[in-house]
Amino acid sequence: MTADVSVGVVPAPEVGEGGVRGAALASRAAARLLAGTSGDVRNAALLAIARRLTVDPADILAANERDLAAARELGLSASVLDRLTLTRELLDSLAGTVRFLAALPDPVGASVDGAVMPNGLEVRRITVPLGVVGMIYEGRPNVTVDAAALCLKSANSALLRGSSTARHTNAALVAAMRKALADTGLPMDAVQMVPGTTHAAVRELMSLRGLVDVLVPRGGAELIRTTVRESAVPVIETGVGNCHVYVDEHADLDNALAILLDAKTQRTSVCNAAESLLVHEAVAPAFLPRALSALIERGVVVHGDAAARACHDSVVPATGEDWGREYLDLEISAAVVGSLDEAVEHIRRHGTGHTEAIVTDSQSAARRFVASLDTAVVAVNASTRFADGGEIGLGTELGVSTQKLHARGPMGLTALTTTKYVLVGDGHTRGSAAAPLP
Repeated sequence: MTADVSVGVVPAPEVGEGGVRGAALASRAAARLLAGTSGDVRNAALLAIARRLTVDPADILAANERDLAAARELGLSASVLDRLTLTRELLDSLAGTVRFLAALPDPVGASVDGAVMPNGLEVRRITVPLGVVGMIYEGRPNVTVDAAALCLKSANSALLRGSSTARHTNAALVAAMRKALADTGLPMDAVQMVPGTTHAAVRELMSLRGLVDVLVPRGGAELIRTTVRESAVPVIETGVGNCHVYVDEHADLDNALAILLDAKTQRTSVCNAAESLLVHEAVAPAFLPRALSALIERGVVVHGDAAARACHDSVVPATGEDWGREYLDLEISAAVVGSLDEAVEHIRRHGTGHTEAIVTDSQSAARRFVASLDTAVVAVNASTRFADGGEIGLGTELGVSTQKLHARGPMGLTALTTTKYVLVGDGHTRGSAAAPLP
């Protein structure tokens, strides 16, 4: 479901009265202060946030129940409700993620590379914060904490615009994090929600080039397309996930079944869940009846081609639109292919450049699959669900970038930094007085 950005979240407490531009100015001032802080100071703030999320979460959980009640009244889908729900256990998990980030090395001020030139000039390239990071995202309140924590760890300020479905939850989370910042002496405006309740506020946010350094849209395809098309602020484009599992002719079929079921049913409402199954014709007779039965027993609706339908009476005919759909629900498309090359061509035609998986015991087949697909993540004999910052050692992620400039794949701390060159001389000049280069 496309994120609702036409109606905004309520402003967090103590946000200034200057509207979206005023909030961005405050974020810019906070970012400048954060850039001069030590990693220890920012880590202390992260630990304070973790405590605020878990010591007394009653206000947050009550706010979440208000959002859930409203979503149920509107008849929103089970996948939307799943993304929206917060529990005490999930808050504990979010706090654990924040503590994990606090324990990671400081991503700011690291030396990327350097050299001493023949004339004695020292050249270093170091990591620095992006500055003000704006997020426009769907009804997943965990993103509110993940984005704020990643930004704080990397000395960026976070300017957050969630969807209306999570307005009360997001407001409560931001209020808790702002209190934690105040407790540790850091600027509260390092974490803000975008003021305003109309799409005009979003358009203003997208116009603030020079105040907002980068925007990250995270949600449905229309939200992402709109942000890329309309924003004057540079955009890091996260992608929708029409993710495929390809079962090769050399696959271990027990492994293939386990990977397929995990990729499709472990959690359906996320962008790295599998949405399409491709099976090599050589193993289709042995694998498909078993796999389709297992999927259908778990409540999955399978949209299949003629070969898939021949393997199970409950498979419904796939339409042309099914091959490109991101279901975000208990639905999947399924097709039989004649070769690895045919599977690759199908994925190239219908995939979204997010995550693709192959199950095979052939190293050459795995290498060909990896090399042939221009996608952010490729999984070999592993579930697509591992395309996640928390699962690959990043702590958490801002989203999965499907573009190629600056960041690609799960975006952790390094994606929230850029670099600058530091030149250190001893009276060096470019003129003839300087020692000439050989």
